[in-house]
Amino acid sequence: MRLAGPLRAVAVLLLVGLTWVLASSILGGDSNLVVKHFFSGTNEEPTAEPKHHRYKCGLSAPCPQKHLAFRIVSGATNVIGPKICLEDKILVSSVNNNVGRGLNIALVNGVSGELLDTKSFDMWAGDVTDLLKYLLPLHEGTLVFVASFDDPATKLNDEARRLFEELGSTAVKELTFRDSWVFLGAKGIENKSPFEQRMKNSKNSNKYEGWPESLEMDGCVPLRSPSEG
Repeated sequence: MRLAGPLRAVAVLLLVGLTWVLASSILGGDSNLVVKHFFSGTNEEPTAEPKHHRYKCGLSAPCPQKHLAFRIVSGATNVIGPKICLEDKILVSSVNNNVGRGLNIALVNGVSGELLDTKSFDMWAGDVTDLLKYLLPLHEGTLVFVASFDDPATKLNDEARRLFEELGSTAVKELTFRDSWVFLGAKGIENKSPFEQRMKNSKNSNKYEGWPESLEMDGCVPLRSPSEG
């Protein structure tokens, strides 16, 4: 009979504890953590999940020293304009109001990473002479970022294609009407550029009616030393 009091107290404590666990579960709490706290008496906080780190231009990892982070996105059909990002700065985009049908180009100093100029060239109804005049006087080491929008190739002639090949392109010689194309080359490059993608316009594989899918390319491009520049 003397044990009735202590047993009643234990029963009350268990009832309170179970009520606490049930309430926590209903309200979305971690019942396992609640039980642990109830029996251990600790006040440990749950370990926070590590935050996903964002790198420049949305890259999945940081670039090495003396490298520039970049992302080039071609236009989608003739509606969504292209985008060129360098070191987390948007050089070319519809928001910047500096995109146009054809080839969208950004010129960057290959030693300092400084933006030199941006311009678009209409390769459907424009004059390819304007593109030639733009590319011919480039200084040694100038980085050339290119993103297509709608049609990048109809007005391209052999001389314009040769100039892009000298910048490191391998795909430009086969570039045709409404292909998607992203490219990063440099004046005076010794080898072919590793930064290039082309998606052929084909009615059998196009993502959109009359256009292939948009292309997206990112990476880290090395800066030239002042002696090279």
